[in-house]
Amino acid sequence: MASDRRIVDFIVDQIAAAGDVAAKPMFGEYGLYCDGRMVALVCDDRLFVKPTEGGRAVAGDVEEAAPYPGAKPCLSIDQDRWDDRDWLTDLIRVTAAELPLPKPRKRKAG
Repeated sequence: MASDRRIVDFIVDQIAAAGDVAAKPMFGEYGLYCDGRMVALVCDDRLFVKPTEGGRAVAGDVEEAAPYPGAKPCLSIDQDRWDDRDWLTDLIRVTAAELPLPKPRKRKAG
């Protein structure tokens, strides 16, 4: 089931103060990026934040679940927490700070 773009737009708006935030479509779902790092996924209208030590400290007692079959577990953020803009922004900011930048893509020969 593809996620609703309105939900993705709401989450992006909530976390906009965390840095350079963007949502990119991925196979009917969305990857959320902050300062060039993929920090979260929106799958089946649920928010999954990549687990980091600092992110777990900010998130507190949250469930961990795989956003899709075969994926590594992420912090599953309940929808009732999405309205807490400051908390959600802090979670994304701390998570992004601990994740590495993606490796540059190799150019195709030819």
